[in-house]
This record gives sequence, structure tokens and C-alpha cells, in this order.
Amino acid sequence: MGKKRLKIGKNMKKILFLLAAGMIIGLSGSKVKSYFIIKRIPKELKKIDREYLNKAIANLYRSKLIDVKEDEDGNLIMVLTESGRKRILIYDFDKLKFKKQQSWDGYWRIIIFDIPEKFKKERNALSQKLKFAGAYSLQKSVFVYPYDIKDDVNFLIEFLNLRKYVRFIVAKQIDNELHLKKIFGLIK
Repeated sequence: MGKKRLKIGKNMKKILFLLAAGMIIGLSGSKVKSYFIIKRIPKELKKIDREYLNKAIANLYRSKLIDVKEDEDGNLIMVLTESGRKRILIYDFDKLKFKKQQSWDGYWRIIIFDIPEKFKKERNALSQKLKFAGAYSLQKSVFVYPYDIKDDVNFLIEFLNLRKYVRFIVAKQIDNELHLKKIFGLIK
């Protein structure tokens, strides 16, 4: 019998957002980014019903998305578990769009994959996300993009756990380059 999946409601998403915001503030190293995040937190807290908040936190704790730890002063601290971090990444995954740089460096980024049938769901998710994010499909399992997207592609393949099936190539020339330049608006 399969695992029972936890449904994440609006308030649980807000709690995960707040926990992630705390993590981001700690890692950002930027006062401007920290200020922007901190400024949004009270608005999110006001949107959460307090009684429901307690229930949602209990559910998140039971689902192992959060954990409670004690610091050296005896204060209890709520932290995201690895599963909670992955759940946050799902929300970022849904919004992923590749960026266009101001100028093209003349290199094509090619993503190729040969993913076994048993990972069909992940393969389809990768293809759909590459198309949605702005890559052009040369073939069923070959995509191209003119700008540096290595970090975004690494995020995708790590998130989908497909590292050993995906290759990332940087090429100077492609035989249908003129067609691709038109598609990406690189010809003026």
C-alpha cells in the first residue's frame, strides 16, 4: 500500500513560506533582501487564523515537514526539515522561468535526456517545465536555449532526481541556427 500524501492547505503553505523566509533571511547576507522579506512577514501572519495556525503547525510537525529544536538558551525553534525544504522547492519549481540576458554570448545551451519509461512522470515534467520556462524543443528529448541556464537546469534535474539521465551541452554552432535565432528574437 502506498504512502498517504499530506494535503497542503493555504495556511500550511503560509507557514512553510514563513519558515522559508526565516531561512532565506539567515542565508541572504543582504540587508535589503532581509528587510524586504521581514516587511512581508507581518502581512502573512495577519492572514492566518490563530486557531487554524496551531492545528496547521501540529499537522506540519506530524508530517515531518517541520521539526522543533532547542537552542543553547532553552528556546524552542521551529525549523524546516529536508522534506519541508523540498516542499518549498515545489512552489518555486512551479514558477520557474528562464532569464534572458541583455546580450547573447553566441553559445547555445542544449539539454538532452534519455530517461527510462519507469520515470515517465518525471520525464514529462522535465519536458513540460523546459518548454514552459522558455526552451525550444529540437526533438522530443532535446531542448535548446541561447542564454546561460545551467543553474536552473541543475535545479530541475536535481529536483526531479534525474541527474544520471540528463546532459547539458554548450555549443558554438547548430546547423539550424538561423531558425533558432528567429525563434529567440536574436535577429534584428
